[in-house]
Amino acid sequence: MTEVKIAAIVEGHGECEAVPLLIRRIASIIDPGFVPTVLPPMRVPASRLRKQGEMERFVTLASRKLQGRGGILVLIDCDWQDGCPAHDGPALLERAKQARSDYPISVVLAKKEYEAWFLAAAVSLRGKRGLPANIDAPSDPEDIRDAKRWLAEKMPRGTSYSETADQAAFTAIFDMEVARRADSFDKCFRDISKMLRELKEDANAWTCPDQASLKPGDMQADGEPTH
Repeated sequence: MTEVKIAAIVEGHGECEAVPLLIRRIASIIDPGFVPTVLPPMRVPASRLRKQGEMERFVTLASRKLQGRGGILVLIDCDWQDGCPAHDGPALLERAKQARSDYPISVVLAKKEYEAWFLAAAVSLRGKRGLPANIDAPSDPEDIRDAKRWLAEKMPRGTSYSETADQAAFTAIFDMEVARRADSFDKCFRDISKMLRELKEDANAWTCPDQASLKPGDMQADGEPTH
């Protein structure tokens, strides 16, 4: 199968490590042997991407990094005043597609912040990285303003939640199916799954062309296509 590549645009240092893990975990659900190549993410503040012309510019840069086929994922926190993933997400996606409509593109806005997804699946993190063995998820994880602080307050005295150390570690182990009760993660999961399936099918098509459509001169002596 031809290599499947994803170029990601994220906000924080923690997401630079966590998002590739998240993509690969979802890929393994589609096919345990499916390991997409996630290029080193570009780190861009949401406040910048929301400015006119900036989303378009960075999506174009991401497409150049792919050097051909691949998908583009934009994943940012929707934590600005009056921010709403259901309203702001489609508008940002439209701008991204205007820049490169020839690539599969997904724009995911985590409601409030990425860590809200850990809160939604808090039970699956019991006893992990200093969290108590009896931790329960809050009733409305995406309504908590500071999910990082919520996690930090559950950790032992003298320790704290570290975005650069803990975000990727929790991403590797949190129960994604449980986390899908958070609407923004459910969309994230569905978007990434859809993109990966499309790219995988496209890669398979390029690896195994329909030989019935090839002309005799397109075949080598060993029966392999000449292109």
